[in-house]
Amino acid sequence: MSSSAPVSPTLDATIRAAILAKPDAVLDDQSVMNALVSAKEHAMGSNIVDLRGIAMERMETRLDQLEDTYRSVVAAASENIAGTNQIHRAILSLLEPQDFKSFLNALQGPVKDVLQVNCITLVLESAQAQDAHPLSGFENILKIVTPGFVESYTTEGRGGAARVVTLRPLQTGSAAIYGAIAAEIHSEAVMELDFGNGRLPAMLIFGSTDPDQFTPQHGTDLLTFFAGVFERSMRSWLS
Repeated sequence: MSSSAPVSPTLDATIRAAILAKPDAVLDDQSVMNALVSAKEHAMGSNIVDLRGIAMERMETRLDQLEDTYRSVVAAASENIAGTNQIHRAILSLLEPQDFKSFLNALQGPVKDVLQVNCITLVLESAQAQDAHPLSGFENILKIVTPGFVESYTTEGRGGAARVVTLRPLQTGSAAIYGAIAAEIHSEAVMELDFGNGRLPAMLIFGSTDPDQFTPQHGTDLLTFFAGVFERSMRSWLS
């Protein structure tokens, strides 16, 4: 007498042998399992509630949600790592110059390229007019403004406490900051700078033609770090 299980007359012997050889492959295949459950429900009739089928559907839904969450977390982590590396490269370019004019040139050259922005502007408050300032000749990157301009620009004239980093979309950029390309700038990052006691406020501004590059929904940790390094570098130059 044979102790083996009866062979189904409707199941191909090759398929049956493959299933028996690798049953885990069937269990791990979601499409196959869905087909088996549907066939079971059809055989049971429409008046029978299959609690196992309902439970499986719920588990599949939760699994899909977990997979979506996992992909979102991985994508966010990858983006954060890429952004960190980008800021690090920009800082290295910022620390390389040996004199202040080279420092300013680095801002509008390698630093701007690494950060992938369309404009970088350093804004300094001063009682002197820009054309009389000893750093004249760097009008593309350096703007000399009257006292009170930084606070007004950062808060858009509304007053109140300004944040270290402000990210915002723009209909068009400020001509006082961006000059001839103002109409092309559609988002910006504004970083307030403190150069120490006895010095007027300043700010560093990144401008972009992409309206989505700088928005209030984005994190500011990396730009805050960059602003801190820039601030300390400027203090050493000004001293």
